[in-house]
Amino acid sequence: MTSIVQFDDPTDAPATDDQARLDRIREALGEAGYTVDGVEALLGADAAAALHRDLLVPAIFVLERDADKNPPLAALIRLFLLAEPVPFAELPAADELLAARILTDPAADGTVTPRFDIRPYAVASGDDTVDLFVASDLGGLQVPADQPLRRDHVVGIGPATTNLAQLTPRQPVSAALDLGVGMGVQTMHLLQHAERVVATDISERAIEFAHFNLLLNAPALGLDPANLAARVSLRTGDLLEPVTGEEFDLVVTNPPFVITPRREGEDASEQYTYRDGGRPGDRLVEDLIRGLGAHLTRGGIAVMLGNWEVHEDDENWHSRLETWPGEEADLWVIEREHAEPIEYADMWLKDAAENRELDSWREQFTRYLADFESRSVESIGMGMLLLHRPETPGVEPVRRFETLPHQLEQPLGERIRVTFDADDWLRERSDDDLADETLVVAGDVTEERWTLPGNPDPSAILLRQGGGFRRTFPESTELASFVSVCDGELTARQILVAIAALLEVDEDALLASVLADARTLVSLGFLRPAWM
Repeated sequence: MTSIVQFDDPTDAPATDDQARLDRIREALGEAGYTVDGVEALLGADAAAALHRDLLVPAIFVLERDADKNPPLAALIRLFLLAEPVPFAELPAADELLAARILTDPAADGTVTPRFDIRPYAVASGDDTVDLFVASDLGGLQVPADQPLRRDHVVGIGPATTNLAQLTPRQPVSAALDLGVGMGVQTMHLLQHAERVVATDISERAIEFAHFNLLLNAPALGLDPANLAARVSLRTGDLLEPVTGEEFDLVVTNPPFVITPRREGEDASEQYTYRDGGRPGDRLVEDLIRGLGAHLTRGGIAVMLGNWEVHEDDENWHSRLETWPGEEADLWVIEREHAEPIEYADMWLKDAAENRELDSWREQFTRYLADFESRSVESIGMGMLLLHRPETPGVEPVRRFETLPHQLEQPLGERIRVTFDADDWLRERSDDDLADETLVVAGDVTEERWTLPGNPDPSAILLRQGGGFRRTFPESTELASFVSVCDGELTARQILVAIAALLEVDEDALLASVLADARTLVSLGFLRPAWM
């Protein structure tokens, strides 16, 4: 008989009713060496890295040869990371895992398979790392080949998870918000530097996964399982509704931003809750950009991943985004890539394994294309959306839009915080004030000059960042001369007065031109005040 799965049923998640059982599971996983380092030690660096790219064969090959080096760890890897049946008797904490609803009942041959995924994870805590275990639903490679993912799928650790964690500033804060907590990894990171975390999700089932993971890892996270609410508040609700009237020093969110065609009369059970927010087009991202600023404290930062539409009559890829935020917040958007409607539809249909059933795949593909055509969508932008509430009320908000498709340095959280700090610093200074500052070139910045053969003068002069966002900034001869002397000894005014005399150009015009570029170079981290 086929069992009926109730949509978004919090009881269809790992059980949290027995803390002693969770403690035994955690201890057994640790004793088996089921950690990030332990898995790599058994499989080798190459096979372990391949697993992160969903390539299973290298790990299978190694275990066929080396499983006897650590049989309990090999059994856990086969069960959770390779989704293979494993003899119940060979599995550490097998009885506890079964009682916690993580395993299927043993089959006739004595083997079990996982109902959910548990995998090792590590987060930074000061100069050390903390080993954790993270439960989620089985991923696309773990579910039967003829089945798409369930609609209330609670997604596991993936590239978006790690990307968001790398983007998040990690200075100590009083209150943080994890909007769209899912299985809870961002909250685990936040607990390393936030006194209190509010974690929300529209899915009750996702909240229960997060609850399980927090209790499972309570000692490593500094939590009292009997008083979880002392540091973490788990709340169910849509977007910002659960935190009405509250402000946070830091907000992190990987919301369900995937642009999905709507169907008249649909309900949540027809949507993939981990990626589909149930709004037309990019309305969900727009709603968050419009609303998040009011939930930030002075100096607060929101870090968000998202997608947005570019319409055929738009002036540029960010002209619609410019109209979304209120005057209370800065908005900085970094487009990492973009996709045409056909590419986008194909990508997300494959993400949920909907392409496994041909007829429904064709129907869904057609709906995607018709939906994009109805709004004259030319392309879909994908990237990071960062908000900041200025320290000083009533100042002009920053609007910064960049396209950076190249590889960026990770982590970027500190760079993001420093950039917003620079924006606050610059807003407090007129050009006259800036002219009286001493500036220095950041340590990772180099200059590149392009010269045509036989031409004594360069045809292009470029400043390059070796780290962080790895930007390139074109320089004029005057700006290059100015930057080359920024060593913290002379003020900007002293340098520019000397350059104006040397080049025999108008001093005021040179000051105005170069200081405008210097302002940009400070905000982007090429230059910084000497005293910082």
